[in-house]
Amino acid sequence: EIQKGILNLVNAPSNFKSPDQLAQWALQWETDSRMTCTILEKEELQKLGMDALLAVNRGSEVPAKCIVMEYKPAEYTKTIALVGKGVTFDTGGLSIKSRKNMHYMKSDMGGAGAVMGAVVMAAQMGLPVRVISVIPTTDNSVDALSIKPGDVIKSYSGKTIEIIDTDAEGRLILADGIAYAIKHYNPDHIIDVATLTGNVIQALGTQAAGLFSNADELADTIRKAGEETGEKVWRLPVWEAYAEDMRSDLADIRNLGDKPYAGSITAAKFLQFFTEDHPSWAHLDIAGMAFGPNPLSKGYSATAFGIHLLYETIRSLSA
Repeated sequence: EIQKGILNLVNAPSNFKSPDQLAQWALQWETDSRMTCTILEKEELQKLGMDALLAVNRGSEVPAKCIVMEYKPAEYTKTIALVGKGVTFDTGGLSIKSRKNMHYMKSDMGGAGAVMGAVVMAAQMGLPVRVISVIPTTDNSVDALSIKPGDVIKSYSGKTIEIIDTDAEGRLILADGIAYAIKHYNPDHIIDVATLTGNVIQALGTQAAGLFSNADELADTIRKAGEETGEKVWRLPVWEAYAEDMRSDLADIRNLGDKPYAGSITAAKFLQFFTEDHPSWAHLDIAGMAFGPNPLSKGYSATAFGIHLLYETIRSLSA
């Protein structure tokens, strides 16, 4: 039932998949006494200062939300935070995408789907670990109010971001989600999941998700979980040398590197910048895995990639 619900969400056209509808899917699981769900509405986001999420939302007619799902068993020793990219449709903003494949961008909330499904599965199976899923969600549309290349925006962490490309929006909303999860829940491990870059597809195709981490133990746990579930990952480096490509003359960081290569790595370095040096962080770029050709459907469709991978990772970490 969980996987079917996520498949339906990812496959749904964007006009049937607003942030509000994602929130409604999350709220239905509150009937389970082990689950709570908090919806941060736009007004609350403004008070909190989740300005990177709100910046992406400026071009949308639908208000942004941040969905926080929490499973908290009676007894636990570890807290794991999951953060999922919830872009319900991505036009690219003013840095607009080509029309050829833009209709597939309804799948750009595949990371959100994965972390939503994983926390529900952890609750249903009664794992002895606290799990929080944070889902910043909006669409990325074009409007007179949209952010522009060259703008400098604030973020929840207090760090400033120079916008080089408005199509690098997923990392903006994840930056706020990661900072929020760390500040409010102080997790032992934090994993973010996103259909983030086309570069990871060029590197790995549709055989594995890109794995980036500053913690060998966490990375190895995720890799082994992928072997168990068949949702494979391949680790790529996040050496500090790559951070040079993200340095800005105007802000604390820029949202896109200036080199025509290593785009999935520099995107990961951008996200790491907002982890506040958390010692156990991992990023999964599932752009090549969440949505694609399927022999059982007429065309491209969702795979629900990440739900079982994350569940098995959580189960292993809770042992």
